[in-house]
Amino acid sequence: MTAQTKPIGIRREDKSEWERRVPITPQDAARLQEQGVPVIVQPSPIRAFRDDEFRAAGIPVQEDLSACPIIFGIKEMPPKFFEPHKTYMFFAHVIKGQPYNMPMLRRLLDLGCTLIDYERVVDEKNRRLIFFGWHAGVAGMVDTLWALGQRLAWEGVPNPFTAVRQMHTYHDLAEAKAALARVRAEIEAHGLPEAVTPLIVGVAGYGNVSRGVQEILDLLPVIEIKPEEVASVAADPQASRRHLYKVVFKEEHMVEPIAPDGVFVLQDYYDHPEKYRGVFRRYLPHLTVLVNAIFWTERYPRLVTKADLRDLFAQGKPPLRVIGDISCDIEGAVECTVKCTEPGDPIYVYDPHGGNVREGHEGPGVVILAVDILPSEMPREASTDFSKVLTPFIPAIARCDFTVPFEECNLPPEIKRAVIAYQGELTPDYQYIREFLENR
Repeated sequence: MTAQTKPIGIRREDKSEWERRVPITPQDAARLQEQGVPVIVQPSPIRAFRDDEFRAAGIPVQEDLSACPIIFGIKEMPPKFFEPHKTYMFFAHVIKGQPYNMPMLRRLLDLGCTLIDYERVVDEKNRRLIFFGWHAGVAGMVDTLWALGQRLAWEGVPNPFTAVRQMHTYHDLAEAKAALARVRAEIEAHGLPEAVTPLIVGVAGYGNVSRGVQEILDLLPVIEIKPEEVASVAADPQASRRHLYKVVFKEEHMVEPIAPDGVFVLQDYYDHPEKYRGVFRRYLPHLTVLVNAIFWTERYPRLVTKADLRDLFAQGKPPLRVIGDISCDIEGAVECTVKCTEPGDPIYVYDPHGGNVREGHEGPGVVILAVDILPSEMPREASTDFSKVLTPFIPAIARCDFTVPFEECNLPPEIKRAVIAYQGELTPDYQYIREFLENR
């Protein structure tokens, strides 16, 4: 089989029963075949795009992908799935040295495989090109509003958010938006309960995830305020009951230089985060809802620490009801995110006093939404948008000669930047991961 005709495979997802996305839709797979790129799809009983939809588009559906030297997926693949010298493209979650995925990466390297990670497909300015961030933000904000409604109802506070359902229960985004339009009308007509007035929603971050969050939040009657206005609005007895207050936090609001005479400089913070300390605790006493939409690694200060919450709740019952941790790093930016959840059981209550966790929305503490596959709650729309961006790169990937040295590999530069491993060796930009492999 020549390089021009080798088929690509689409693996079914099996990491979670909720993972229903697909990297390439039937329509785009058909276009690839028209361009001379054969496609084979594994059958799946849960995929949002059914097997019959692929068959109707002329795509073979079969268990055996042995004829495919290049395999596409969404989430991590089990080590036993890999075959020697093949190329795999999926969200690998290894670039932070995630310990739970080091065995998978080790297996790929041992088999001489090539790994391409969607997360690192970036342009020359390091901007991500293939992502689900916006969809995560949309689904995460809908689910956060649902969680708020559940929590307030448990407290005995009638509120309009009990009409919001989880994103995965809506047929599509249009239905979810229609439901939020009704919530908006309820707030405008009757106002919010006094127990949560003023209702201030903090959004940490301003990237793709945050844009999805804000698109949903802005469907409600919202007044946007600046971080420096949060305390005064929270203390204002004349604050509006017919609006939510939205505040977006950037890096300069979350951290400050440790040096007394230091000045915040964004690039300096990126390059030398050890020179800065977190200060987000100053806003926590005033927020009803916090949505975390930032990228975080251990180099950076946390957004919210367990100690922050312990101090906050030691002062009495604070306004804070829900933290929607869309970024969902375990004990990461939001340290009380002690585990990830799935759409079927999406929330738990973290008690800052004892550090205990209780499933659901009842009990002392703050509700944590920590679903790590939020885009799967709107799988057809998320898959369609993802496939639209990915598909133009696929012919070049399918026709690439992966047997030549990495320096001679003729992948598009955006894709080549995302090659974590090549022929069983970490590529130059990702040599740092070796330390995590060895520690493992």
